[in-house]
Amino acid sequence: MANASAKKIAAQNETAIKNIQLGMLIASLLSILLRLLLRRNTLTLSFRTLLSSSTYLITFFLSRFLTRVGTPRRSASGELLSPGDDLNQAGMTEWCFDVLYITWACQVGSAALGDWVWWLYSVIPLYAGYKGYNLVSPFLLGRPAAAGADDVPPVGPTSKRQEKLRKRNERGDPRVKTQQRK
Repeated sequence: MANASAKKIAAQNETAIKNIQLGMLIASLLSILLRLLLRRNTLTLSFRTLLSSSTYLITFFLSRFLTRVGTPRRSASGELLSPGDDLNQAGMTEWCFDVLYITWACQVGSAALGDWVWWLYSVIPLYAGYKGYNLVSPFLLGRPAAAGADDVPPVGPTSKRQEKLRKRNERGDPRVKTQQRK
């Protein structure tokens, strides 16, 4: 029998998977419908048709990946065996959702407003470059020097106990022993 947190994750994953499937359906149908109604000339075989088709493949593979890792496994009796990976976690799954949302926005936006909306897709590699730079820059620029013995410790909020010990130390109370930093 699964615990309450596993059941909660399974329920959240099932909702997220239904939303992915609904989003895929709505974005695809809306994009095709808007192209038929507003931009019939964009349906010919061209670069924009290939771009739109390739983004349908991207959304298909990402949605299949998220569905595969997030689908809860149940026994024949309906008992929860595994809730699947948490689709609300930060990291890779969050980025997959971001790419899905940007792709859906570009598909529908390009069908309704024009091909200039595809420039929004450049946010994805720009963000990846930003994250990569922040990951690598401490190693390229050198690490900050370790704090020396002469450095003043940072002043920050202290607990009541720390404040009491500091006051005892200032009065010279023998119960408080001070240690020197090395």
